[in-house]
Amino acid sequence: MTKSSENFQDNHSNAVVTHTSEAIVAEDFIRSERNIEKEPELQRESKSFWNDAWDQLRRNKLAVIGMIGLILLIVLAFIGPMLSSHDFAEQDVQRRDLPAKIPVLDQIHFLPFDGQGSDGHDAYKEAGVKENFWFGTDQLGRDMWSRTWQGTQVSLFIGIAAAILDIFVGVIYGAISGFFGGRIDNFMQRLIEIIASIPNLIVVILFVLIFEPSLWTIILAMTVTGWIGMSRVVRGEFLKLKNQEFVLASRTLGSSKPKLIFRHILPNALGSIIVTSMFTVPSAIFFEAFLSFIGIGVPAPKTSLGSLVNDGRQMLLIHPHELFIPAIILSLLILFFYLFSDGLRDAFDPKMRK
Repeated sequence: MTKSSENFQDNHSNAVVTHTSEAIVAEDFIRSERNIEKEPELQRESKSFWNDAWDQLRRNKLAVIGMIGLILLIVLAFIGPMLSSHDFAEQDVQRRDLPAKIPVLDQIHFLPFDGQGSDGHDAYKEAGVKENFWFGTDQLGRDMWSRTWQGTQVSLFIGIAAAILDIFVGVIYGAISGFFGGRIDNFMQRLIEIIASIPNLIVVILFVLIFEPSLWTIILAMTVTGWIGMSRVVRGEFLKLKNQEFVLASRTLGSSKPKLIFRHILPNALGSIIVTSMFTVPSAIFFEAFLSFIGIGVPAPKTSLGSLVNDGRQMLLIHPHELFIPAIILSLLILFFYLFSDGLRDAFDPKMRK
Protein backbone atom coordinates (compact mmCIF):
# COMPACT_ATOMS: atom_id res chain seq x y z
CA MET A 1 0.00 0.00 0.00
CA THR A 2 1.42 3.44 -0.96
CA LYS A 3 1.87 6.37 1.36
CA SER A 4 -0.77 8.45 -0.42
CA SER A 5 -3.43 5.75 0.04
CA GLU A 6 -2.63 5.51 3.77
CA ASN A 7 -3.05 9.28 4.13
CA PHE A 8 -6.41 9.06 2.33
CA GLN A 9 -7.70 6.36 4.72
CA ASP A 10 -6.58 8.31 7.80
CA ASN A 11 -8.28 11.46 6.56
CA HIS A 12 -11.49 9.48 5.77
CA SER A 13 -11.53 7.95 9.28
CA ASN A 14 -11.03 11.31 10.93
CA ALA A 15 -13.87 12.75 8.89
CA VAL A 16 -16.25 9.94 9.97
CA VAL A 17 -15.32 10.39 13.63
CA THR A 18 -15.76 14.16 13.35
CA HIS A 19 -19.15 13.73 11.65
CA THR A 20 -20.30 11.26 14.25
CA SER A 21 -19.18 13.42 17.17
CA GLU A 22 -20.93 16.42 15.72
CA ALA A 23 -24.16 14.43 15.23
CA ILE A 24 -24.33 13.23 18.90
CA VAL A 25 -25.01 16.10 21.33
CA ALA A 26 -25.67 16.14 25.09
CA GLU A 27 -29.34 17.10 24.67
CA ASP A 28 -30.02 13.73 23.06
CA PHE A 29 -29.56 12.04 26.43
CA ILE A 30 -32.23 12.42 29.14
CA ARG A 31 -31.10 11.87 32.70
CA SER A 32 -33.35 9.54 34.67
CA GLU A 33 -34.70 10.87 37.98
CA ARG A 34 -34.79 7.38 39.53
CA ASN A 35 -32.40 6.72 42.39
CA ILE A 36 -30.74 3.42 41.63
CA GLU A 37 -29.53 3.03 45.21
CA LYS A 38 -33.10 3.16 46.55
CA GLU A 39 -34.52 0.73 43.98
CA PRO A 40 -35.56 -2.64 45.49
CA GLU A 41 -33.41 -5.59 44.56
CA LEU A 42 -35.12 -8.25 42.48
CA GLN A 43 -34.25 -11.54 44.14
CA ARG A 44 -35.75 -14.98 43.68
CA GLU A 45 -36.39 -17.04 46.76
CA SER A 46 -33.87 -19.83 47.04
CA LYS A 47 -35.59 -23.22 46.67
CA SER A 48 -34.33 -26.76 46.72
CA PHE A 49 -35.10 -29.33 44.06
CA TRP A 50 -37.82 -30.86 46.24
CA ASN A 51 -39.46 -27.49 46.90
CA ASP A 52 -39.57 -26.76 43.19
CA ALA A 53 -41.07 -30.20 42.54
CA TRP A 54 -43.74 -29.60 45.20
CA ASP A 55 -44.65 -26.21 43.71
CA GLN A 56 -44.93 -27.78 40.27
CA LEU A 57 -47.08 -30.60 41.67
CA ARG A 58 -49.46 -28.15 43.37
CA ARG A 59 -50.07 -26.35 40.07
CA ASN A 60 -51.23 -29.61 38.47
CA LYS A 61 -54.93 -29.80 39.36
CA LEU A 62 -55.37 -33.39 38.21
CA ALA A 63 -52.40 -34.49 40.30
CA VAL A 64 -53.85 -32.75 43.35
CA ILE A 65 -57.20 -34.49 42.74
CA GLY A 66 -55.37 -37.81 42.48
CA MET A 67 -53.45 -37.17 45.69
CA ILE A 68 -56.56 -36.17 47.65
CA GLY A 69 -58.49 -39.14 46.27
CA LEU A 70 -55.69 -41.52 47.24
CA ILE A 71 -55.59 -40.14 50.77
CA LEU A 72 -59.35 -40.56 51.16
CA LEU A 73 -59.31 -44.14 49.86
CA ILE A 74 -56.36 -45.10 52.06
CA VAL A 75 -58.03 -43.59 55.14
CA LEU A 76 -61.31 -45.37 54.37
CA ALA A 77 -59.46 -48.63 53.76
CA PHE A 78 -58.15 -48.60 57.34
CA ILE A 79 -61.02 -47.02 59.26
CA GLY A 80 -63.86 -48.35 57.11
CA PRO A 81 -63.99 -51.84 58.69
CA MET A 82 -64.00 -50.22 62.14
CA LEU A 83 -67.17 -48.30 61.28
CA SER A 84 -69.08 -51.54 60.83
CA SER A 85 -70.15 -53.87 63.62
CA HIS A 86 -69.76 -56.90 61.34
CA ASP A 87 -66.60 -58.76 60.44
CA PHE A 88 -65.81 -59.11 56.75
CA ALA A 89 -66.01 -62.92 56.98
CA GLU A 90 -69.17 -63.08 59.13
CA GLN A 91 -71.94 -65.01 57.31
CA ASP A 92 -75.71 -64.95 57.80
CA VAL A 93 -77.92 -66.49 55.12
CA GLN A 94 -80.98 -64.65 56.45
CA ARG A 95 -79.61 -61.32 55.23
CA ARG A 96 -78.16 -62.51 51.92
CA ASP A 97 -78.17 -60.24 48.84
CA LEU A 98 -79.48 -57.15 50.61
CA PRO A 99 -79.15 -53.91 48.59
CA ALA A 100 -77.20 -50.91 49.83
CA LYS A 101 -78.94 -48.80 52.47
CA ILE A 102 -77.53 -45.65 54.07
CA PRO A 103 -79.42 -43.68 56.73
CA VAL A 104 -80.86 -40.33 55.54
CA LEU A 105 -80.08 -41.25 51.91
CA ASP A 106 -82.62 -44.07 52.11
CA GLN A 107 -85.34 -41.39 52.15
CA ILE A 108 -84.33 -40.29 48.63
CA HIS A 109 -85.79 -43.11 46.57
CA PHE A 110 -84.10 -42.32 43.26
CA LEU A 111 -80.66 -42.94 44.83
CA PRO A 112 -79.30 -46.52 44.91
CA PHE A 113 -79.04 -46.45 48.74
CA ASP A 114 -82.72 -46.72 49.70
CA GLY A 115 -82.62 -50.43 50.56
CA GLN A 116 -85.21 -51.41 47.95
CA GLY A 117 -84.73 -54.50 45.87
CA SER A 118 -85.07 -54.81 42.10
CA ASP A 119 -88.82 -55.40 42.53
CA GLY A 120 -89.26 -52.07 44.39
CA HIS A 121 -90.04 -53.63 47.77
CA ASP A 122 -88.21 -53.01 51.03
CA ALA A 123 -85.74 -55.89 51.05
CA TYR A 124 -84.74 -55.24 54.66
CA LYS A 125 -88.33 -55.46 55.91
CA GLU A 126 -88.98 -58.65 53.96
CA ALA A 127 -85.81 -60.26 55.35
CA GLY A 128 -86.60 -59.11 58.90
CA VAL A 129 -83.30 -57.20 59.19
CA LYS A 130 -83.41 -53.98 61.22
CA GLU A 131 -79.79 -52.82 60.83
CA ASN A 132 -78.46 -51.03 57.79
CA PHE A 133 -75.71 -52.28 55.47
CA TRP A 134 -74.20 -49.31 53.65
CA PHE A 135 -72.96 -51.37 50.69
CA GLY A 136 -75.47 -54.18 51.10
CA THR A 137 -74.58 -57.87 51.54
CA ASP A 138 -73.36 -60.63 49.23
CA GLN A 139 -74.83 -64.04 48.46
CA LEU A 140 -73.59 -65.41 51.81
CA GLY A 141 -74.92 -62.51 53.85
CA ARG A 142 -71.51 -60.94 54.46
CA ASP A 143 -71.24 -57.18 54.94
CA MET A 144 -70.05 -55.65 51.65
CA TRP A 145 -68.87 -52.47 53.38
CA SER A 146 -66.36 -54.35 55.54
CA ARG A 147 -65.36 -56.66 52.69
CA THR A 148 -64.81 -53.81 50.25
CA TRP A 149 -62.48 -51.86 52.52
CA GLN A 150 -60.77 -55.03 53.72
CA GLY A 151 -60.17 -55.89 50.07
CA THR A 152 -58.84 -52.39 49.47
CA GLN A 153 -56.31 -52.95 52.26
CA VAL A 154 -55.14 -56.19 50.64
CA SER A 155 -54.90 -54.61 47.18
CA LEU A 156 -52.91 -51.66 48.56
CA PHE A 157 -50.61 -54.02 50.46
CA ILE A 158 -49.95 -56.08 47.33
CA GLY A 159 -49.24 -53.01 45.22
CA ILE A 160 -46.95 -51.33 47.77
CA ALA A 161 -45.10 -54.55 48.67
CA ALA A 162 -44.52 -55.35 44.99
CA ALA A 163 -43.27 -51.78 44.40
CA ILE A 164 -40.84 -52.00 47.36
CA LEU A 165 -39.40 -55.29 46.11
CA ASP A 166 -39.12 -53.88 42.60
CA ILE A 167 -37.23 -50.87 43.98
CA PHE A 168 -34.89 -53.02 46.07
CA VAL A 169 -33.98 -55.47 43.29
CA GLY A 170 -34.24 -53.11 40.32
CA VAL A 171 -32.22 -50.26 41.84
CA ILE A 172 -29.32 -52.49 42.90
CA TYR A 173 -29.27 -54.38 39.61
CA GLY A 174 -29.59 -51.27 37.43
CA ALA A 175 -27.02 -49.32 39.48
CA ILE A 176 -24.38 -52.04 39.13
CA SER A 177 -25.08 -52.50 35.42
CA GLY A 178 -25.02 -48.81 34.58
CA PHE A 179 -22.05 -47.87 36.79
CA PHE A 180 -19.59 -50.54 35.69
CA GLY A 181 -20.69 -50.81 32.05
CA GLY A 182 -18.64 -52.81 29.55
CA ARG A 183 -18.82 -56.59 29.73
CA ILE A 184 -20.64 -56.55 33.06
CA ASP A 185 -23.37 -54.37 31.59
CA ASN A 186 -23.66 -56.53 28.46
CA PHE A 187 -23.96 -59.74 30.49
CA MET A 188 -26.53 -58.28 32.89
CA GLN A 189 -28.65 -56.86 30.08
CA ARG A 190 -28.67 -60.19 28.20
CA LEU A 191 -29.83 -61.85 31.42
CA ILE A 192 -32.67 -59.33 31.67
CA GLU A 193 -33.72 -60.10 28.10
CA ILE A 194 -33.92 -63.82 28.94
CA ILE A 195 -36.07 -63.18 32.03
CA ALA A 196 -38.29 -60.69 30.20
CA SER A 197 -38.98 -63.23 27.45
CA ILE A 198 -40.88 -65.43 29.94
CA PRO A 199 -44.58 -64.41 30.12
CA ASN A 200 -45.43 -63.07 33.55
CA LEU A 201 -48.69 -65.00 33.74
CA ILE A 202 -46.85 -68.32 33.29
CA VAL A 203 -44.48 -67.41 36.12
CA VAL A 204 -47.39 -66.62 38.45
CA ILE A 205 -49.21 -69.84 37.59
CA LEU A 206 -46.04 -71.87 38.25
CA PHE A 207 -45.54 -70.16 41.61
CA VAL A 208 -49.13 -70.86 42.64
CA LEU A 209 -48.82 -74.53 41.60
CA ILE A 210 -45.43 -75.12 43.22
CA PHE A 211 -45.88 -73.12 46.43
CA GLU A 212 -48.90 -72.86 48.69
CA PRO A 213 -51.32 -70.18 47.41
CA SER A 214 -50.96 -67.12 49.59
CA LEU A 215 -50.58 -63.37 49.52
CA TRP A 216 -46.79 -63.53 49.48
CA THR A 217 -46.78 -66.12 46.70
CA ILE A 218 -48.55 -63.66 44.42
CA ILE A 219 -46.24 -60.80 45.44
CA LEU A 220 -43.07 -62.82 44.84
CA ALA A 221 -44.41 -64.12 41.53
CA MET A 222 -45.05 -60.56 40.34
CA THR A 223 -41.59 -59.49 41.51
CA VAL A 224 -39.80 -62.13 39.39
CA THR A 225 -40.22 -59.98 36.29
CA GLY A 226 -41.61 -56.76 37.79
CA TRP A 227 -38.21 -55.30 38.71
CA ILE A 228 -36.97 -55.23 35.10
CA GLY A 229 -38.54 -51.88 34.27
CA MET A 230 -37.06 -50.28 37.37
CA SER A 231 -33.59 -51.64 36.61
CA ARG A 232 -33.65 -50.21 33.10
CA VAL A 233 -34.66 -46.77 34.37
CA VAL A 234 -31.89 -46.79 37.00
CA ARG A 235 -29.32 -48.06 34.47
CA GLY A 236 -30.17 -45.20 32.11
CA GLU A 237 -29.80 -42.65 34.91
CA PHE A 238 -26.43 -44.07 35.95
CA LEU A 239 -25.14 -44.08 32.38
CA LYS A 240 -26.10 -40.40 32.15
CA LEU A 241 -24.74 -39.31 35.54
CA LYS A 242 -21.57 -41.36 36.04
CA ASN A 243 -19.51 -39.09 33.74
CA GLN A 244 -20.75 -35.82 35.22
CA GLU A 245 -18.26 -33.41 36.75
CA PHE A 246 -19.29 -33.95 40.38
CA VAL A 247 -18.79 -37.72 40.01
CA LEU A 248 -15.39 -37.28 38.37
CA ALA A 249 -14.39 -34.88 41.15
CA SER A 250 -15.40 -37.40 43.83
CA ARG A 251 -13.55 -40.14 41.99
CA THR A 252 -10.44 -37.94 41.83
CA LEU A 253 -10.65 -37.33 45.59
CA GLY A 254 -10.49 -41.07 46.16
CA SER A 255 -14.14 -41.99 46.82
CA SER A 256 -14.82 -45.72 46.73
CA LYS A 257 -17.16 -47.25 44.17
CA PRO A 258 -19.96 -48.03 46.66
CA LYS A 259 -19.74 -44.44 47.89
CA LEU A 260 -19.95 -43.11 44.34
CA ILE A 261 -22.97 -45.30 43.62
CA PHE A 262 -25.04 -44.81 46.75
CA ARG A 263 -23.95 -41.36 47.95
CA HIS A 264 -23.30 -39.35 44.81
CA ILE A 265 -25.15 -40.85 41.84
CA LEU A 266 -28.19 -42.58 43.39
CA PRO A 267 -29.57 -39.46 45.18
CA ASN A 268 -29.58 -37.64 41.85
CA ALA A 269 -31.65 -40.47 40.30
CA LEU A 270 -34.29 -40.48 43.06
CA GLY A 271 -36.77 -38.50 40.99
CA SER A 272 -36.97 -41.14 38.27
CA ILE A 273 -37.05 -43.93 40.86
CA ILE A 274 -39.97 -42.37 42.75
CA VAL A 275 -41.97 -41.78 39.58
CA THR A 276 -41.37 -45.33 38.29
CA SER A 277 -42.31 -46.86 41.63
CA MET A 278 -45.53 -44.85 41.72
CA PHE A 279 -46.52 -46.30 38.36
CA THR A 280 -45.62 -49.78 39.62
CA VAL A 281 -48.22 -49.75 42.42
CA PRO A 282 -51.38 -49.45 40.22
CA SER A 283 -49.93 -51.96 37.76
CA ALA A 284 -49.47 -54.50 40.57
CA ILE A 285 -52.99 -53.82 41.90
CA PHE A 286 -54.50 -54.32 38.46
CA PHE A 287 -52.50 -57.51 37.85
CA GLU A 288 -53.65 -58.96 41.18
CA ALA A 289 -57.24 -58.10 40.27
CA PHE A 290 -56.76 -59.93 36.98
CA LEU A 291 -55.37 -62.99 38.79
CA SER A 292 -58.31 -62.99 41.20
CA PHE A 293 -60.70 -62.62 38.29
CA ILE A 294 -59.38 -65.81 36.67
CA GLY A 295 -59.42 -67.65 39.99
CA ILE A 296 -55.76 -67.76 41.10
CA GLY A 297 -55.70 -64.66 43.25
CA VAL A 298 -55.88 -64.14 47.00
CA PRO A 299 -57.18 -67.34 48.67
CA ALA A 300 -60.23 -67.30 50.96
CA PRO A 301 -61.07 -66.20 53.59
CA LYS A 302 -58.94 -63.19 52.64
CA THR A 303 -60.36 -60.99 49.96
CA SER A 304 -59.21 -58.27 47.58
CA LEU A 305 -60.96 -55.92 45.21
CA GLY A 306 -60.27 -58.34 42.37
CA SER A 307 -61.84 -61.20 44.33
CA LEU A 308 -64.91 -59.11 45.10
CA VAL A 309 -65.31 -58.20 41.43
CA ASN A 310 -65.03 -61.89 40.52
CA ASP A 311 -67.67 -62.84 43.10
CA GLY A 312 -70.00 -60.05 42.01
CA ARG A 313 -69.71 -61.01 38.35
CA GLN A 314 -71.85 -64.07 39.01
CA MET A 315 -74.66 -61.91 40.44
CA LEU A 316 -74.51 -59.11 37.86
CA LEU A 317 -78.01 -59.55 36.42
CA ILE A 318 -79.71 -60.20 39.77
CA HIS A 319 -77.84 -58.05 42.30
CA PRO A 320 -75.55 -55.69 40.35
CA HIS A 321 -74.39 -53.79 43.46
CA GLU A 322 -72.16 -56.75 44.39
CA LEU A 323 -70.12 -56.10 41.22
CA PHE A 324 -70.39 -52.36 40.74
CA ILE A 325 -69.31 -51.23 44.23
CA PRO A 326 -65.89 -53.01 44.35
CA ALA A 327 -65.38 -52.32 40.64
CA ILE A 328 -65.87 -48.58 41.18
CA ILE A 329 -63.49 -48.55 44.16
CA LEU A 330 -60.87 -50.49 42.16
CA SER A 331 -61.23 -48.14 39.18
CA LEU A 332 -60.96 -45.03 41.35
CA LEU A 333 -57.91 -46.42 43.15
CA ILE A 334 -56.05 -47.09 39.91
CA LEU A 335 -57.20 -43.78 38.38
CA PHE A 336 -56.03 -41.72 41.37
CA PHE A 337 -52.67 -43.50 41.37
CA TYR A 338 -52.14 -42.75 37.69
CA LEU A 339 -53.18 -39.10 38.04
CA PHE A 340 -50.83 -38.60 40.98
CA SER A 341 -48.00 -40.51 39.28
CA ASP A 342 -48.37 -38.46 36.11
CA GLY A 343 -48.19 -35.28 38.16
CA LEU A 344 -45.05 -36.52 39.90
CA ARG A 345 -43.45 -37.28 36.56
CA ASP A 346 -44.07 -33.72 35.35
CA ALA A 347 -42.92 -32.25 38.68
CA PHE A 348 -39.59 -34.09 38.60
CA ASP A 349 -38.97 -33.28 34.94
CA PRO A 350 -36.90 -30.07 34.62
CA LYS A 351 -38.29 -29.52 31.11
CA MET A 352 -41.76 -29.00 32.61
CA ARG A 353 -40.63 -26.25 35.01
CA LYS A 354 -42.13 -22.82 34.40
